[in-house]
Amino acid sequence: MKRMLRPFSLWMLLAAALLAWQTAAARELPDFTELVEEAAPGVVNISTSRVVESRGNPFQGFSEEDIPEIFRHFFGDRFPMPPGRSPSPGGSQERQSLGSGFIISDDGYIMTNAHVVDGADEILVRLNDRRELEAELVGSDQRTDVAVLKVEASDLPTLRLGDSDRLQVGEWVAAIGSPFGFDHSVTAGIVSAIDRTLPRDAYVPFIQTDVAINPGNSGGPLFNLDGEVVGINSQIFTRSGGFMGLSFAIPINVAMDVADQLREDGQVHRGWLGVMIQPVSRDLAESFGMDEPRGALIADLDPEGPAAEGGLQAGDVILEVDGSRVHDSSTLPRLIGRTAPGTEVELELMRDGERRQLAVTLGDWPDAENGGPTGRQQDDGQQARLGLAVSELEPAERERLGIDGGVRVREVAPGGAAAAAGIRPGDVLVSIDHQEVSSPSQLMSLAGDLPTDRAVPVRLYRDGRSLFVAMRLASD
Repeated sequence: MKRMLRPFSLWMLLAAALLAWQTAAARELPDFTELVEEAAPGVVNISTSRVVESRGNPFQGFSEEDIPEIFRHFFGDRFPMPPGRSPSPGGSQERQSLGSGFIISDDGYIMTNAHVVDGADEILVRLNDRRELEAELVGSDQRTDVAVLKVEASDLPTLRLGDSDRLQVGEWVAAIGSPFGFDHSVTAGIVSAIDRTLPRDAYVPFIQTDVAINPGNSGGPLFNLDGEVVGINSQIFTRSGGFMGLSFAIPINVAMDVADQLREDGQVHRGWLGVMIQPVSRDLAESFGMDEPRGALIADLDPEGPAAEGGLQAGDVILEVDGSRVHDSSTLPRLIGRTAPGTEVELELMRDGERRQLAVTLGDWPDAENGGPTGRQQDDGQQARLGLAVSELEPAERERLGIDGGVRVREVAPGGAAAAAGIRPGDVLVSIDHQEVSSPSQLMSLAGDLPTDRAVPVRLYRDGRSLFVAMRLASD
């Protein structure tokens, strides 16, 4: 009898130990029930509608895999229409989209993504208690993808805002939104990376997470374990149109700075330096006498911009702005953009192998109402839109190729429009969308007007031979 009890007793001990281990492990996993119960009333569903002229579906006959856009906003009508729903040529059609948002003040101010409400003729907000209220667009900023809405209501439930600067990689986060119209869906994950730069967004240091995000989540809040909003879910990386493990959120500190300005006067004022920049490669760093490749290299300047007036020159490498280190070229637009126009900033730069200090008074972003500069005014982020950095072409090289203009491609951003088109560093870019390119500044000016509904031809010289490639820009 004793011999039979021993193995049975040992089995019971092992089972008890395993149960205790599983219980302890479960205690270490976060419990989001209280967070959801507290926060859900402050999250809203946003639906928009607009009337557009029907031109047919440009993606008709293509599968999701055929569409070359990598970064997709969660705006429903940016995806191919299902078979049988393509509009007939001519006439008009009402388009609808779904998104999310959250209440930031009890008197009816709501935050969401700019692309959720872009071009909307009507905006409806559905609250957690099932009330539907018509919303007014207070203002939106395309560069940060932030919009503020207002509904006529009072004593609304609000969400607590956190400090996105304190987020750490590996920290648990959760999202509440309306993916595919399923209201108040909750997903969770961890912070995968911070201060992430995306090809078309030079002004936002994105929070990267592995939280499951899908169309309809756009504009919804990202929470930390304390139930505080630390970000606005904005973009995903996808090849299929759905979640693939990479999602990106706008830090709440960035978003609230924009929201405060939108509530105050309906638009955003950001500092402007008036330069076109490019990354500093290891070879360039060595040629400039630098110990490491960092900073932002000035490839060109607006001759009437603050940088030129302050004494900056093409070839200068900006290393610091008011003591803040410029890690790479993507850092500079953020540091300058978050500084108020009219502010004098102290720049540390490398010129002719020597470090120098230079004070520059920032200007206001040109043509702010139209979302960016025109003519010879330089957009510090247009190179990010194209996914490349260029520089002037030497006269001897132009003569050798028998061309009057052209620019040299110095860097190509992985995953960007240029890389997808097959453009390589060292190529000479001669024309884009049938327009001759004469200088880096002129190329960046053209970039702001390029269409997103079709591929554009780009003429290149590579190894002394002329060739064309097709470039397709992602939708703004």
